[in-house]
Parts: sequence; structure tokens; C-alpha cells
Amino acid sequence: MTDLENRVMELEAKVSFQDDTIDTLNDELQTHQKRLAKMQRQIELIGEKMKETSESGIIPQHQEPPPPHY
Repeated sequence: MTDLENRVMELEAKVSFQDDTIDTLNDELQTHQKRLAKMQRQIELIGEKMKETSESGIIPQHQEPPPPHY
């Protein structure tokens, strides 16, 4: 093989490796985006629950007066 053919084969191998790496990173990114969306939704639900709790007049435990038998 000539030097030029070796160089072309090397470049083809590098491109193939880079394509595989890009596909792997893309899959990982999609997984993280799904997890992030799920966590954002959970935070929204927690915020809604906290808002409902504060609107319903329930006092947080650390602000409640002690029971009468203390």
C-alpha cells in the first residue's frame, strides 16, 4: 500500500470512531434530557403541593405550638 492509501484508511477509521462516539454521546444526552424533564416536573408538583398546603392553613410542624400536656 502506498502512503496515501494508509493515510486515507487512517482517516476513515478516525471518522468511523468519531461517528460512534457522537452516537453514544447523543444517546446519553437524550437520557439526561428525559431525566431533567422528569425532575423539573417533580419540582413543579412539589411547589404546587407546598402552595396548596400554605393556602389550606396548615401550619408547618416547626411552627406549631406544643401540645397542651407539655
